[in-house]
Amino acid sequence: MYKYDEASVLSSTQDLEEHLGEVSKRALVKEIDHVSPMYAEYIKASPFVVLASVGPEGVDTSPRGDAAGFVEIVSPTKLMLPERRGNNRADTLRNIVRDPRVSLLFLIPGVGETLRVIGDARVIVDEALCKQFTVQNKPARFVIEVDVHAVYFQCQKAFARSKLWDSDSRVPRGQLPTAGELIKAFDADFDAKTYDDGYAEYMKETMY
Repeated sequence: MYKYDEASVLSSTQDLEEHLGEVSKRALVKEIDHVSPMYAEYIKASPFVVLASVGPEGVDTSPRGDAAGFVEIVSPTKLMLPERRGNNRADTLRNIVRDPRVSLLFLIPGVGETLRVIGDARVIVDEALCKQFTVQNKPARFVIEVDVHAVYFQCQKAFARSKLWDSDSRVPRGQLPTAGELIKAFDADFDAKTYDDGYAEYMKETMY
């Protein structure tokens, strides 16, 4: 492994800025403190959000996905997203109830630009509100409400470099361990084959 010089480790914003150079005006003016009509178009078109949160144990990022537009724009400074059925680890929710700071990254299939939202969140269990996010006769388990502090778009360079949306970049599923095999690596008695064989049907039954 390459051994780097410890003196090359940046330890202050001043050191960082000396290596970065001047921030372009375009990188600054695109950040606003609310969801503008144009930024709203991205949220309405997005079926997938990466939700970052922070708590005493550290930082967490978690995927959220549903039909495009599943994140509701309540107002230019407030968003709501449903929390669906999961495995009850609830890392994100556990973080939010102790530290409200969150960041959301909205992705749209085939689109290189992403939208970033930074704000404070709270977890709501109001029954009537959860029913407003009903899918397949199943209301949301919780609703995460986000007070928006900053919004800006990210350019498409990362997607261009990674070729994420290019069909030629798709990885055959068989090249990687299955979910069952991953669990069995930590639980020798786990029946990976039965789990994998039945997972497609299980997912249909437990999606919501």
